[in-house]
Amino acid sequence: MADHQRVHPTQDPEAPLVPSGSTRSDKGNPASSAETAHPPFRRTIPVTHSKPPKKRRSCLRRCLCWTFLFILLLIVAIAATAGILYLVFRPKLPKYSVNKLQVTQLNLSDDQSLSATLDVTITARNPNKKIGIYYEGGSRISVLYSGTKLCEGALPKFYQGHRNTTELVVALAGRTENATALYGELQTELNNTGYVPLNLRVRQPVRVKLGKLKLFKIKFSVRCSLTVDSLSANNDIRIRSSSCKFKLKL
Repeated sequence: MADHQRVHPTQDPEAPLVPSGSTRSDKGNPASSAETAHPPFRRTIPVTHSKPPKKRRSCLRRCLCWTFLFILLLIVAIAATAGILYLVFRPKLPKYSVNKLQVTQLNLSDDQSLSATLDVTITARNPNKKIGIYYEGGSRISVLYSGTKLCEGALPKFYQGHRNTTELVVALAGRTENATALYGELQTELNNTGYVPLNLRVRQPVRVKLGKLKLFKIKFSVRCSLTVDSLSANNDIRIRSSSCKFKLKL
């Protein structure tokens, strides 16, 4: 019995594979054609490339350079002007000294307050040849003992010319509350040592006159350390030592 040979159709190996249930068109894959006809929605994000603003940076650099140059020129001009003024006027600091101290009242009241009234004689010297000094209002002069203010007053307004020496008598008055311990300490130190240390402070606004030019207002302070042999009222008080320091404040 002869075997019947079965012939099975074979698929062309070069033909593309088409999945079952799909149809193939002459132009190719149906899925790709559908995507070509209706592409899927895709959100596009714009890409921005930030570039530094060259013009702004260059302007900023120019401004900084010009500002630095202006400040440098200003400093040089101020230094040159100050040097010229110094060579022309040869400024010197004024000198001050306390010559006399007279007590008219220093007593302890029944309410434990200390009343003090005294006159201070101060000598002010202007050693400059071409510089004058205007003493303006708003000054303050005070006398202290052991850091406590006993009395205070003010210097008068006046003009001190070139190479001038002026003697000023300034009246001071003050009242210190709860001063029983302070007054006892003062008397004890006077009895034990024979002298009393005092501090005199002066704060004075002035205007400097260079030739005919009157400059802006400045302030100076003077601190004097004194030792006196007595604080009795209406008696001659001898100043045993006196030293003053001058400080200028712009």
